[in-house]
Amino acid sequence: MSDLFWLTDEQMDRLRPFFPKSHGKPRVDDRRVLSGIVFVNRNGLRWRDAPAAYGPPKTLYNRWKRWGEAGVFTRMMEGLATADAEPKTVMIDATYLKAHRTASSLRVKKIPWARAGAG
Repeated sequence: MSDLFWLTDEQMDRLRPFFPKSHGKPRVDDRRVLSGIVFVNRNGLRWRDAPAAYGPPKTLYNRWKRWGEAGVFTRMMEGLATADAEPKTVMIDATYLKAHRTASSLRVKKIPWARAGAG
């Protein structure tokens, strides 16, 4: 698949200081897993629908869950926002609204039998 998302070397170099230390058994490739997490979240997929190129979906979910609870992603966002930037509030809105196809025809409709003066 050519439409997969992969973090670049420069992006990984900027993110690497925020990764937690590995204890015991080495982790699977951080670039592959983090790219998979971004891909799943960006496209609104279920974990089990992640492309196989990113590895097992359970690995993606477990890393996302553990790092989220440990505040790794928050530190990444804060660190990237403050690096080479002026301090200010950064807000991201991920609202997604979908209107029904009949929503555009909600104007007031005239009822033929309810004319002025009819009574």
